[in-house]
Amino acid sequence: MPEMPEVQGLVDFLRSKLLPEDDAPARVADVEVLSFSVLKTAEVPLDALKEGPVTAVGRRGKFLIITAGGAHLVIHLAKAGWLRWSDALKPGKLRPGKGAMALRVRFAPKDPGGDEPGFDLTEAGTKKSLAVYVVRGVEEVPGIARLGPEAFDVDQETFAALVAGHRGQIKGLLRDQSVIAGVGNAYSDEILHAAHLSPFANASKLTPEEVERLYQAMGAVLESAIENATGRPAAELKDSKRRALRVHARTGELCPVCGDTVREVSFADSSLQYCPTCQTGGKLLADRRLSKLLK
Repeated sequence: MPEMPEVQGLVDFLRSKLLPEDDAPARVADVEVLSFSVLKTAEVPLDALKEGPVTAVGRRGKFLIITAGGAHLVIHLAKAGWLRWSDALKPGKLRPGKGAMALRVRFAPKDPGGDEPGFDLTEAGTKKSLAVYVVRGVEEVPGIARLGPEAFDVDQETFAALVAGHRGQIKGLLRDQSVIAGVGNAYSDEILHAAHLSPFANASKLTPEEVERLYQAMGAVLESAIENATGRPAAELKDSKRRALRVHARTGELCPVCGDTVREVSFADSSLQYCPTCQTGGKLLADRRLSKLLK
């Protein structure tokens, strides 16, 4: 799932394409909806995006926001969605189907008769969670209205209060978008590894030293991930993220810190990875899915 650093990478990339410093801003020429389920709004027409040039490209949590014509195109890539840019889209309309294509946005050519740049939104798999909204105000998007503060906007004192008030596991708090926006499954694994904390640790029982360590790890991991994403084209962002991860999605590999084997805990629709030596004092965490199979 694209998380805050990758979405920020997309923001930076799209700004370079749509709001170039040495040229006029791009204008939306057409928006093609190719998957019935992707568009979640109907009140503001798609054509509203064509009423004026692109004026901003931004982000809130994991939501990508393109502002044009006084409306906002808000995109949530969910678990398997992605944005694919082309400097020269093929002319002609696409036919809606059952494949990965969900939506296409075309921009007007810079010169008459020139190529139309644009991007496609795609989603792998059969579970369709990719979501697109066209709204006049970004707070009209339910997911944005529920978001907590951005990770970099939370100071250590506020973070400590959030942790102390959470009665569940610390990984759950890091992933809760209503508490802190932008961190998902992958970076919560990376943050907990850097902080030397078990993903199953009870948040409210962490010591002040552990909370400080966690806060510092959150900042360091996210800063490193954003630096890794900065300046990369959209096509490279996912692979660069995978290469930089230390424990997430590296089950069976060696921990780069201590050399222990990275382990996994599986759930119904996700999994987490951790290093026993670095995070749990050598203890193996129970794999809930496998435990049920063995009973």
